[in-house]
Amino acid sequence: MSYSLQLYTLRNAIQEDLPGTIRKVAEIGFTQVEPYNFVATAKELGAALKDNGLTAPSGHAPLLSQDQDEIFAAAKELGIATVIDPYLPAELWLTAEDIRSSADRLNAAARKGAEYGIRVGYHNHAWELESTIEGRTALEHFAGLLDPDVVLEVDTYWVAVGGQDPVELLERLGDRVKLIHIKDGPGNTDAKAQQPAGRGTIPVLAVIAAAKSLEVGVVEFDDYSGDIFEGITESLNYLNAQSEGANA
Repeated sequence: MSYSLQLYTLRNAIQEDLPGTIRKVAEIGFTQVEPYNFVATAKELGAALKDNGLTAPSGHAPLLSQDQDEIFAAAKELGIATVIDPYLPAELWLTAEDIRSSADRLNAAARKGAEYGIRVGYHNHAWELESTIEGRTALEHFAGLLDPDVVLEVDTYWVAVGGQDPVELLERLGDRVKLIHIKDGPGNTDAKAQQPAGRGTIPVLAVIAAAKSLEVGVVEFDDYSGDIFEGITESLNYLNAQSEGANA
């Protein structure tokens, strides 16, 4: 398992200076990133990643609302092996019929992705956990409808915001989860209150341990009241220190 950084965390800095921001990410110690909406910036981003020795094993793109061939072509150019749809609105998680429709659409996207040699996944927010379908969370109901090669990237913070225990959910979802978003804070909807890993209420280490088939742990802040570069540095240092302690 390795650590990556969701570049949405640095969206403001990227808008001002993409190459300089990617350079800073590498200087902090990250070796991997997770780009978002990468079609528009594929050329510039690809050059910046190459210049700084970074790779992008996964990336976020709206597969169910934008041109999939364009997305997969850009992903291939960037070396992204897994493209994750980051968001389906809350109203699509209230009925079994709507969830079945979303699963069918994501399965179709995965079949197209396979033509490019790219895997497809889905990333949750809170509402997939707040809604219950036939006695299970909507996210778990959805997972049961996905083809075996479609993966989940569980945002463990939003799981907690949605009222579920992220450790227990990861244990229930099992091998379907290949990536997680690692973030910390008070576990509420105030994004600016999010904190570096190890400083909030989320049991980050137990969460990581619960994801038995985890390939990449992705550090992310939706927002932060402090210096965001200091925040991601503290998160990475905490995670690396725990990994070194576990291996000692």
